[in-house]
Amino acid sequence: MLQMQPQLNRLMVTKFTLFGASGHGKVILDILQTAGFEVSALIDDNPKQAELFDVPILNSSQSVLNPTDAVIISIGNNKVRKRLATELPVHFGKAIHPSAIISKQAFLGEGTVVMAGVLVNPSAQIGRHCILNTGAIIEHDCQIGDFAHVSPGVSLAGNVIVGEGTHVGIGTSVIQGIKIGKWATIGAGTVVIHDVPDYAVVVGIPGKIIKYNQHDE
Repeated sequence: MLQMQPQLNRLMVTKFTLFGASGHGKVILDILQTAGFEVSALIDDNPKQAELFDVPILNSSQSVLNPTDAVIISIGNNKVRKRLATELPVHFGKAIHPSAIISKQAFLGEGTVVMAGVLVNPSAQIGRHCILNTGAIIEHDCQIGDFAHVSPGVSLAGNVIVGEGTHVGIGTSVIQGIKIGKWATIGAGTVVIHDVPDYAVVVGIPGKIIKYNQHDE
């Protein structure tokens, strides 16, 4: 099992700070702690509790970022992650679960999170601030755009392209060579056998377009 990114993080980062303390933040915190990293704080202006796994939750007025901390935006909403990524003048890290298998020939952008049981095969290109959720399979030569979310149990065959901000729903299967546009939504359990245009919402077996998302990204 090749785990190059966590080793690089260990050389450059002493601690992490997370923006967002919801369920998604909880999972990222667990990933970092499991990988042996320390998390200074979670920042959330509407927290439901004062701490999470013994890490304090602070609002933005209370927080003081340590310049050696790496930041991860631990918010599941793709549009919110994009907005914060452009607003925060910080160094972004990566969170990679130790059970993930990532080819040393794959590339992961800053801010990206890789959850337990994920497989990323050679020459896959994963953009910035992406979510590769539990058990997802990203085959060889796939390209995942910035701010995309590949949900649990998704299988992307070789040479699949997923555009910026697109959400691929839980359990989706995409055959080889498919291009999915930006800010599209692929419903849970969909089987994608045809290219998907920008902003399209696709569901079913095989997947069919049922509407389009608003162009407000």
